[in-house]
Formats: sequence, C-alpha cells, structure tokens
Amino acid sequence: MFRLWIKLFRDNRLIRDTVVEDDSCDTRTHKIFHALEEACYQFDLGHPIWLDSSIRDFQRHSKARFYQDSFIESIDFDYMEIQVIEE
Repeated sequence: MFRLWIKLFRDNRLIRDTVVEDDSCDTRTHKIFHALEEACYQFDLGHPIWLDSSIRDFQRHSKARFYQDSFIESIDFDYMEIQVIEE
C-alpha cells in the first residue's frame, strides 16, 4: 500500500490536508503523480511544477514543498507539502 500525505500551509499552520492511497502495481513515480493529481483535484488546484529543488528534496527525504513559484495560478496558501507516509 502506497500512501501520500498532501498538506496546505498558511502562516506555518496546517489549513487543509488529505491522504491518498494507491495499491496499484504502478511504479513509485506513477503513484506519486497520480496521488498528487487526485489531491490537486480535491483541493481545486492546478498541478504544481516540479522544480529541481523539489525533485532533489523528494529524492532525499520523500518529502517536498511547492511554493508559489511552482504554480502557474495564484494560490491562497504559503506552500503545499507532500510526504510519503507508507510504501
């Protein structure tokens, strides 16, 4: 079972979160992209752009943050954090 925790923060406070589970036989990368897509749909957000810093952080820590520069449209929170909580 793969689980990804997606959290939205404003002023260093958690304002919204969700956990997306995926038990398919896809690769880890596909599971991450599908979970992020589902969470963005739930939060009514556009998909964030994976910058080099986000990719490096995610590869090292299984956690990444997406700030305003990762989104095309304006966001009403400070950052979105994703974290793998189970693989």
